[in-house]
Amino acid sequence: MEKITLKNGLRFVLESVPGVRSASAGIWVANGSRYESSSEAGVSHFIEHMLFKGTSSRSAAKIAEEMDRLGGQFNAYTSRENTTFYTRTLNVHLTDAMAVLSDMFMDSLFRDRDMALEKTVIYEEIDMYEDSPEDLVMDKLAEAAYDGALGRPIIGTRESLAPMTGRDLHAYMDAHYVPENTIVAVAGNYSDQTVLELMELFEKLPKAPMPVCPPAAYRQGENFTEKPIEQNHVAVAFPGITYTAPDRFEAQVFSNILGGGMSSRLFQKVREDAGLCYSIYSFLNTYSDTGMFGVYTALSQSTQARAEALIREEIDRFLQDGPTQEELDRTRDQIKTNLLMGLESTMTRMNRLAQATLFLGGAKPLEETIVRYDAVTREGVLEIARKLCGCGKMSRAVVGKA
Repeated sequence: MEKITLKNGLRFVLESVPGVRSASAGIWVANGSRYESSSEAGVSHFIEHMLFKGTSSRSAAKIAEEMDRLGGQFNAYTSRENTTFYTRTLNVHLTDAMAVLSDMFMDSLFRDRDMALEKTVIYEEIDMYEDSPEDLVMDKLAEAAYDGALGRPIIGTRESLAPMTGRDLHAYMDAHYVPENTIVAVAGNYSDQTVLELMELFEKLPKAPMPVCPPAAYRQGENFTEKPIEQNHVAVAFPGITYTAPDRFEAQVFSNILGGGMSSRLFQKVREDAGLCYSIYSFLNTYSDTGMFGVYTALSQSTQARAEALIREEIDRFLQDGPTQEELDRTRDQIKTNLLMGLESTMTRMNRLAQATLFLGGAKPLEETIVRYDAVTREGVLEIARKLCGCGKMSRAVVGKA
């Protein structure tokens, strides 16, 4: 792995994998929906869409044609704390693919006609999320647990998006998509010459002040959204940890044992033994200054109360006795297997490299992560479980019938 910082502050992080024919690369910006004011809600996601709509040298059709000609994968996504534009292609096409992405990133036009058309596309996307109760209940849970931007939907609303202009998007990009909070991550088979060519693409980005992320903190709250659907979708959460917390490894092990797969306690108790649901899982959301640990399930309104009681009983039982040694060993093996199998994908390597650099201060060899999981003890897992779920500050969201 290698790190190179350009004069403008933009960082390149690279991992060479000589034995493959592909390369994955992405532009990662430490900016997401939580950086937005209420009047800007959804602007980061809107920018993600608009970057595919044309530059000074490429129309939207030309961008699509070049992407198809290169035969790789091109996509983007917006989260609460970062926005990412990425590609996976044959290594011989890496420079051409990143030339397209860098042009989109630095020279998108945001024409009025394209803006108007894309707003209608995003309105349809908003409707799609409204029709997806699993997604909707997670947004409602965030709204219950956080005030401000961290509690708002990433996608924004019709009301916040409607007045936005191309000038607004350019101003937001100028203030938030700056070299010092931007990383170009590359993993795969590439040459030194390719790295020089990629660096040249991004050297012209001007330096600018770093944006400030508004602080956030977990709060206890509840949210019910009535919807005439067959299942009630339920999500509960407790205060979590930041992504730099030293006990994040123990927290991941706890989440996996409680609700991370078919052998997890919640799956076995609520689905297999009681037959109350089809889907149930736990999750761990981490941010720079806060976090959330939660459980999701979907089931009949008539059995909701019983299922929630069983979830609470399983959590309380865990807080009393902690994990068994067999559960700890099985879960550690599962996590390590997933990490090691990810090494076979240049996209997984690129994601890991970028996220570690963006959020953890730098990527470490995977062997160090494995050692850290091997050091997790039953006592450590019990301690983090009590820290997360023993505080009594549970938030809850339900989408379905009252």
